[in-house]
Amino acid sequence: MNQFLIADDHPLFREALKGALQTQFEGLEVFESENFETTLSVLSVQEELDLLLLDLHMPGSGDLYGLIRIREDYPSLPVVVISGSEDLAIISKVMGYGAMGFIPKASSSQDIASAIKQVLEGDSWLPEAIKDKVAGLKSEEQEVAQQVASLTPQQYKVLRYLHEGLLNKQIAFELHISEATVKAHITAIFRKLGVYNRTQAVLIASKLQLEPVEALA
Repeated sequence: MNQFLIADDHPLFREALKGALQTQFEGLEVFESENFETTLSVLSVQEELDLLLLDLHMPGSGDLYGLIRIREDYPSLPVVVISGSEDLAIISKVMGYGAMGFIPKASSSQDIASAIKQVLEGDSWLPEAIKDKVAGLKSEEQEVAQQVASLTPQQYKVLRYLHEGLLNKQIAFELHISEATVKAHITAIFRKLGVYNRTQAVLIASKLQLEPVEALA
């Protein structure tokens, strides 16, 4: 019996995908999460999971940070990204950062099941039309992934707010923490990323950004 986790913030999509998968995998047990924090919670207690189906734009995942963090913490768990995007640059990054597959949300239930079965057998999977066009990561991008993987989820939230141009007091308000705690997080971020100021940290954060959700609709 297989155990899958569907991590996506749209309950109707989770329900539809769950139903489709249960017709393709006999005795399948499906767990669900709607944001990055609940995904980490499920991963921490469900040690027998066979597969994670991950939405890149899920709240809290910070685009590519969620994938990078999960691959760092659970290196033996196969992760397949399911996304509304079919942008080659995004797919290349996703595969380079450790995903075993990239499945467009428009795929049929049969194609999704076929892709998952291939991943469960230890192979990666991409749509036939693009599999030969996906490029590997540059060494610089691999280094960024290693640096970002060292950040805690809270530190990454602070980094995202730095990227948006917020001041320390504004970040403190958004995260319901003190300015002193924000400063401590920023000091830790600079040390882990090997940078010395906000501008350098923001440049690294920019490399992990995907297109806005609206652009993928």
